Amino acid sequence: MRKTVILSLFMAMAMTLSAQTKGGISVEMLQKIQQAQSSSVAEKALANAIASNSIDNLAKNNRAEVGLDDHFSVMTPSQNIHNQKSSGRCWMFSGLNVLRGNFAQAHKGEQKVEFSHAYLFFWDQLEKANLMLQGVIDCANKPMDDPRVQFFFRHPVSDGGTFCGVADLVEKYGLVPMSVMPESYSANNTSRMGRLISSKLREFGLELRKMVADKKKPAAINQRKTEMLGTIYRMLSLTLGTPVKEFTYTFRDKKGNPVGETRRFTPKEFYEATVGHALNGSFIMVMNDPRRPYYKTYEVDFDRHVYDGHNWKYLNLPMEEIAKLAIASLKDGRKLYSSYDAGKQFDRKTGYSTLDNYDYGTLFGTTFGMTKAERIETFDSGSTHAMTLTAVDLDNAGKPVKWMVENSWGADSGHKGCVIMTNDWFNEYMFRLVVNKKYVSEKLLRDFEQKPVMVMPEDPLFGVDD
Repeated sequence: MRKTVILSLFMAMAMTLSAQTKGGISVEMLQKIQQAQSSSVAEKALANAIASNSIDNLAKNNRAEVGLDDHFSVMTPSQNIHNQKSSGRCWMFSGLNVLRGNFAQAHKGEQKVEFSHAYLFFWDQLEKANLMLQGVIDCANKPMDDPRVQFFFRHPVSDGGTFCGVADLVEKYGLVPMSVMPESYSANNTSRMGRLISSKLREFGLELRKMVADKKKPAAINQRKTEMLGTIYRMLSLTLGTPVKEFTYTFRDKKGNPVGETRRFTPKEFYEATVGHALNGSFIMVMNDPRRPYYKTYEVDFDRHVYDGHNWKYLNLPMEEIAKLAIASLKDGRKLYSSYDAGKQFDRKTGYSTLDNYDYGTLFGTTFGMTKAERIETFDSGSTHAMTLTAVDLDNAGKPVKWMVENSWGADSGHKGCVIMTNDWFNEYMFRLVVNKKYVSEKLLRDFEQKPVMVMPEDPLFGVDD
């Protein structure tokens, strides 16, 4: 009898252990994993090397950059390299790079202008604060765990964005010279300011939800929202500086000599003097998303900087089509806003991006074989950083061999502040391009105007550029 009880208890314990480890790492599974490991002298030496050195230094393929140089058959005029420092404002730096490049081209290189990033960033943050608060009001009758409600509370404001934000902001608030509103510490180091403003907006959001639940009148809710934005305005003024309303400025030639008289400008007047036309409607955004059908238009809901502005809308194209648009613009001297998964296979020291800069597979005895579509859908890759496309090198058949972008990490970063990328790398890790409509065929313009398929901002490809 006693033996039967003991056997029953043992069987019960075994069944319990089996149930506990179903789907987990069992003792048997762990033994198989450990037995598969190599115990050779070479493996021990490799483990010691990886444990005490940079993985990139060990995986660096020094032959990858053989043959790469900084000669480009098509190159737009160079301009000063800026530095976004510890901020996520690459989208703004790239967008303003394009605008100042267009200004220089319009004046045949005889005049240049530098725009204030801090000025536009102030309005970007205030508009995003309003977008969050109004979004909370619009969704106030939905539960807190609703995806749309969580969207607004999870990231009330951010310093990332896209070119659509540049277009909406400059048309609404204008531009000012960098000398009129220079960078502040918090413009260059946005994290603490952003966290504090986000915390305050979440608190305000809860209050607004309660006002809606208590059946307060829309006028009272809007008045309270205005008061809340006044608090955010003050926080921004203390950290970024109060935006100027009027200033004096003298345009100068490339030698520094005055061109015309010194005059007073408002930001909107300065925008007219330097840009001179509406941006919205003058460009299209194209994207390479191999998961979705090409030649279809998509729109990302809630992906905008200004509540009454424009969502991010794009035409999905094969990389060959995107390259044609980029080449046409560059040949005409026009730089382009573009964005990439910039950190993949990028050598920060030299500024070169090639597909085989780092041989991680050999180092770890495995392979990394996902396609571009697979990397996107598994959140392994996506657009992370905007840079200004400025040059392309073409072979005798007119096909691209390599590309160059102006980066916003300072003139000492990479290759004189730029990044040089092979065409193979460009095809795998380039995602967004903003191109003037004058370089786009009638067919593609018609495709862009079709009714867009609405997609959600949670999609792995639709993070902001920062």
